[in-house]
Amino acid sequence: MNITPKRALFRRRNESNVYRMFFWVTLILGGIWLIRSVQRGDIKPLFEPTPVPTRMSISLSLEGDAQFTAGQLEDTETSTGAITAYLQAVELDPNNAQLLAKLARIQTYSSAMIVDHDAKTVRLAEALDSAKRAVELAPDDSNTHAIYAFTLDWNATNFTNLDDVNKMLSQAEQEAARAAQLDSSNVLARAFYAEILLDQGKWTLAQTNIEEALKLDSSQMDVHRVNAAVLEAGGDYAAAIEAYVYAIKITPNLTFLYQRAGANYRRLALESLNEDVQNQLYEKSLEYFSQAASINAQLKVNDPAPYLSIAKTYSQMGQFFIAIRNVQKTIEFQPSEPLFYGELGVLYHKNRNYETGILALKCAVRGCTAEESCPARGDCGDKDVPAEVKGLPLRSDTIYYYDIYASELAALNTPRLNYCSEALSVAAEIQASEFVSDPNIAADLVVVRSLCNSNADTPTPAITPTVTP
Repeated sequence: MNITPKRALFRRRNESNVYRMFFWVTLILGGIWLIRSVQRGDIKPLFEPTPVPTRMSISLSLEGDAQFTAGQLEDTETSTGAITAYLQAVELDPNNAQLLAKLARIQTYSSAMIVDHDAKTVRLAEALDSAKRAVELAPDDSNTHAIYAFTLDWNATNFTNLDDVNKMLSQAEQEAARAAQLDSSNVLARAFYAEILLDQGKWTLAQTNIEEALKLDSSQMDVHRVNAAVLEAGGDYAAAIEAYVYAIKITPNLTFLYQRAGANYRRLALESLNEDVQNQLYEKSLEYFSQAASINAQLKVNDPAPYLSIAKTYSQMGQFFIAIRNVQKTIEFQPSEPLFYGELGVLYHKNRNYETGILALKCAVRGCTAEESCPARGDCGDKDVPAEVKGLPLRSDTIYYYDIYASELAALNTPRLNYCSEALSVAAEIQASEFVSDPNIAADLVVVRSLCNSNADTPTPAITPTVTP
């Protein structure tokens, strides 16, 4: 049967769809743009690894906390430690007030392990800047104000000008009061407030506040540290040692806590009238200082402070030779630190080695060249390097070096060795300072002038300054 084909009228014609063509053209052009963008580097391929791995700020802050507890506050050689971790965390999250506050706390505590006065001043200024930024970011947060008060207090006690000290302590007290007002249960605010009151000489109020802090929370190192300081200021050295031991149990690798415990044992030994008990207390003192030195060695921290404390203990025991060896050890760590030459000069004086004492004290007071530094420390050994030393300015903590230096110069003056011009120059500096009000220092200056104004042709017997360090 023949079937006639359908007429064209009822058949769909083959014609192009405009929308389909527009879609394909757009897709092709987008693909070309994508390929060229990848080639230019504007777009990175999916799942390509980042060139530098990134970390969250919370991870770095946890690392900083762990480093602080471990006693590794800073390692400048490897750029590691609690301070480095928190600096990196702040860099990732610069508007986090709590990170800045924690950084300020650690920076402040790290200053306790710095001997050089200028370096300590710089570190405390860094801590103060971190704390101030934290308060600016969180003005109504109790914790930021508490740590700001803490950094202000430690900065104040590093000053030598009494007006500056009182001004900054007053500001610290206001910040601590503000922290307590914002949160009455903030234990750090209460503890730091007690420390500020102690530095202002308000011992009774300090004791009241630290007792309240202990009731609120006795699990924090800061509370036991401040409690120990209050007890120490009150003359209860045995109880202060116990408080420092509590703090050490919480943070067992913070060596400045061992330093304070050892210093309190040394003070107990000085006051003991029983020779056997005194020797036992000295041994305990040396034990804590040695622990601090061992911890530093394990952590690879080049901190000379424990050796300086050991030297002072042996000096107090009358064993000046071994004390001198320990000060020489500190100079191996920091050969350009004038404070160590001052301590060495004092020990040479006590050991009646006046000639070498003058060399060491000259480095401390006037400074000396790298070539002069070796004879001043008793010649450089295998581990020593010559180093230029800049003299210490006249301050309350350096007046002792100036006094002994002038006294020894006057005592050893001869017609051949004219030491008196320098002795009188140093004496004039002391006379013009605010420390001349000390009667012992004034008496020494009288002796210096008397010796130098005499026309004796023979060496004068060495005099012993009456001021105590």
